[in-house]
Amino acid sequence: MLKDPVIATMIILSLIVVGEILSIKTRARVPMLAIALFGYLVLIWIGVFPEDLLDHSTLATLGALMFAPLVVHMGTLIPMKMIKQQYKSVIIALIGIILSTGTILLVVTPLFGYETAASGVGPISGGVVAFIITSDKLHELGLAALVTVPAVILGLQTLVGLPLASFFLRRYAKKLSANFDQEKYLAATSEVVLPNEEVGPEATKAERKHWLSDRYATAPILIFQLFIGGSLAVMLDKVTGINYALWSLVIGLIGTYVGFYRQSMLEKSNSFGIVMLAIVFAIIQSMNGITFQMLLDYFPAVMAILAIGAVGIILGGFVGSKIVKWDTDKGVPVALTAMFGFPGDYLVCEEVSRSIARTKEEEEYIFNEILSPMLVGGFTTVTIASVFIAGVVMSTL
Repeated sequence: MLKDPVIATMIILSLIVVGEILSIKTRARVPMLAIALFGYLVLIWIGVFPEDLLDHSTLATLGALMFAPLVVHMGTLIPMKMIKQQYKSVIIALIGIILSTGTILLVVTPLFGYETAASGVGPISGGVVAFIITSDKLHELGLAALVTVPAVILGLQTLVGLPLASFFLRRYAKKLSANFDQEKYLAATSEVVLPNEEVGPEATKAERKHWLSDRYATAPILIFQLFIGGSLAVMLDKVTGINYALWSLVIGLIGTYVGFYRQSMLEKSNSFGIVMLAIVFAIIQSMNGITFQMLLDYFPAVMAILAIGAVGIILGGFVGSKIVKWDTDKGVPVALTAMFGFPGDYLVCEEVSRSIARTKEEEEYIFNEILSPMLVGGFTTVTIASVFIAGVVMSTL
């Protein structure tokens, strides 16, 4: 009975739903992926789940199929207007992720080996996509046991990053609270640019740049466009040897800039939810073969990578803040978004502004001040930089 694809999918979905509920109740402090990944492993280890359960669910196959189009979609997510206005956030986020990568490779390599250090670089500086790039490369090289490292990091990085970001944001929010007045509030709310907000003639101009008119922006056509980009990326991978995920991201960015793609392609095709769910299935499937002994063997390396990576990100946040002349308590959390991304960055801003503010107006002022840089930082690291970092570092193995 468990071999039936519908039943096998339902069982795995029940585990993901439990993780989703706990994530919602803890306001993303306990990430859904951590519950899903570790829950799946434990249930396999104690014999509740058969080891081939996910092989019977075709959703994992869909996840593997959709990976290249998904990365193309990621290249369509960030409005160029938003990046231009928040360029300081981009600089800080990039410096944080670069210093984190450097410190991990320099410090962890002598302790646990270069392969172990490299396997932890991508996931700590990003999320799902960086993990898949890392996992695929490790399987290709016959290093399947090492998948334990990025998998555990993927599950634990939010638990490290969110409290650290909250600590620095609270310090910055207290400074904002001390200097708060009505004029500053009005100035901040008039200048802030929130995600997915299209403002003025520039946004209208961007809409006119699309190659296809709105009447042809149907789900099959939009998904077909993503597959065009994904297929081109796979072909370029075979020709150049550069990971297709990097090509997919570049194609998405350029395609959006020239108007071939619209922003947030999968959302516009109403496909994002099922694609991300399929990707989660593919991630869980990559855990097959990991034993409890492997987890014990690699746990010291995982803890070292998390600690050293966090230190590198914080150091990058300090350096970046000094370069762009920002308060370090504002800049460091932007760098730390690499460890949790969205929706953690939004939720921590909401929680900090609510807990520090004395009035509703002050809460909105603090929230608007910290939200945009945090969102742009998260998009920069998790959506773009982590893909490049994981692709480049794994290509050195």
